Amino acid sequence: MDTTVADPLVGRVLDGRYRIESRIARGGMATVYVARDIRLDRIVAIKVMHAGLASDEDFVARFIGEAKAAAALSHPNVVAVYDQRTDGEHVFLVMEYVAGQTLRDALTSLGRLGPRAALEIMQPVLAALGAAHRAGLVHRDVKPENVLITEDGQVKVADFGLARAETASKMTKTGMIIGTVGYLAPEQVLAGNADVRSDVYAAGVMLFELVTGHLPHRGDTPLAVAYKHVNETVPPPSSVVPGLPPQVDALVTDATSHDPARRPVDANQYHAEVAEVFGGLPRDFDRRLEEASRNATSVLEAPLGGRTAVLDRSTLPPDYPPEHIPGRTRADRAIGALTGRYVLVAIGAIAALILGWAVWYQTSGQYEHVPQSIIGMKVSDARDQLESAGLDVRTAEPVYDDRVHKGNVVKSDPPAGARIAQGETITLTPSKGITPREVPDVEGKTLPEAKQALENEGFKVGRTSTTPSQTVAKDRVIGTDPEAGEKQSPDDPVAVIVSTGMSMPGLIGENGDAAANQLRSMGLNVKVEKRQVEGKEPNSVIDQAPSEGTGVSRGDEVTIVVNKRDCLVDAGPFQFGCDDGSEQNVPVPNMTGRTVGDAKKALKESGFKVNVTGFGGDIVRFQSPSSGEAPRGSTVTIVKGP
Repeated sequence: MDTTVADPLVGRVLDGRYRIESRIARGGMATVYVARDIRLDRIVAIKVMHAGLASDEDFVARFIGEAKAAAALSHPNVVAVYDQRTDGEHVFLVMEYVAGQTLRDALTSLGRLGPRAALEIMQPVLAALGAAHRAGLVHRDVKPENVLITEDGQVKVADFGLARAETASKMTKTGMIIGTVGYLAPEQVLAGNADVRSDVYAAGVMLFELVTGHLPHRGDTPLAVAYKHVNETVPPPSSVVPGLPPQVDALVTDATSHDPARRPVDANQYHAEVAEVFGGLPRDFDRRLEEASRNATSVLEAPLGGRTAVLDRSTLPPDYPPEHIPGRTRADRAIGALTGRYVLVAIGAIAALILGWAVWYQTSGQYEHVPQSIIGMKVSDARDQLESAGLDVRTAEPVYDDRVHKGNVVKSDPPAGARIAQGETITLTPSKGITPREVPDVEGKTLPEAKQALENEGFKVGRTSTTPSQTVAKDRVIGTDPEAGEKQSPDDPVAVIVSTGMSMPGLIGENGDAAANQLRSMGLNVKVEKRQVEGKEPNSVIDQAPSEGTGVSRGDEVTIVVNKRDCLVDAGPFQFGCDDGSEQNVPVPNMTGRTVGDAKKALKESGFKVNVTGFGGDIVRFQSPSSGEAPRGSTVTIVKGP
């Protein structure tokens, strides 16, 4: 039955951006949906936390923190985390949508894998874990369910960091540990502690499962399985599947040592060991092992009374139910004695196959493989690693890549995993960064608003600088570098330029009328105060607020103090009145580009009459006179337009 029809989230748009189209899966912590990002017109996966967990503030805080850490991890074998959002009661992650199947699905279908096929899958898994370990992240939930295989065969690891958030919540609901207890390292069971070596342990268990078809420790309850992880070692996989090479046994037993100090130090070291064994296996090794196994089985089984008597118990798993093994009668023992020689022949055939492989491996030592771990690594680090192995390295022209950060390796030639003779040349292709996209327009926004807008489009905010502006208000964004509409890789930071407003000019000593008109032409509201000070030029500015150089914005109120004239001069029996200024020429403020309302207000405050003409619009497009001086009380004509 299609349960997505009844799901209330299907068809809904979260955060005004992500339209839920169908449900993919439901787990103990969250439900995963296919959604469309309306803004960028792309398909994404949305992981919505269950409502019961979303109400736990501590859990949500850890969930968001881990999501941010995971989002910073960029690697071709990692399922990318694009965003973390909240919409009402819904807390969710936006992730890369991977079309394909899980490794669990593939394993269920195939039963088990040959050693070479298993190691081929383990390499990209370990490369992804290695990138996380270099970034200081511990996965904590390595298992086939979290390994995705795309339709074209690419391997990607999902849910980085989310297991840590789940563990930290101390949830004990039924079912939350069932899927992961089979991969828990002893230290996780005993103390709840996990580091990169715990991921290595889980990877070793997963390798065992891939080549045998089942987990090394099984039980009726999760507690029973956890007990076995603490008290029993993981057996070599060849004890379950005869004929597996000892190098594969060593990979499993080393990684699953009870002592973390005896394991590979992290996934990068384990990856190198896995790649070395993989590189030494013949390409047809899995086929040859399967054929040898079939031949051995035909000898080890003999018909008896219409049934098959299994004559070699070593070919069965250790926990194979005894009731499924046919009873050994006296006739069975007789046939067993007769066929014992054939058993030895079969075992000898398998041993010869392994010996032949070992000889081939030793005599092919002049070859190296191209390690998978170099993909996503810094070019300089990859060069050092390859040159230390005796390989020559050259660098190709960088290319844009949406998964690999600038300066890291996108691909190699020969490709990662291929075999190459020592002394030959490997060509590394660096990333120029993520494919360029248009820088959004953030002019006029506050700095926090601008940063959020840039981050929403995937850009990193770089240097923030300030500069005066006659048109943009103080503390608002003037623009960016590169400018809005230009294309830039999100790997390169975008600089933001913030306005300090207009710079208050120094007006002390200037003519009071001219100073007031200058300020009005800047769009400032001017308050003129009069004060008489001896020794100062009449009608000159003797003080101002704010002081010179202070940032101001249009509409701010500023004050100038003007030395008033002495309009009654005592000259003995005569008194002379001063000029009231009615015929005085005063500066004309230029109001071009301002609104008609602002222009009329400023011109009238300067002592002019105003004549408005023009058709449509509310912006002053022309003014006469536009500069110089004119008699106080004269008329200034402004022409408005759109």
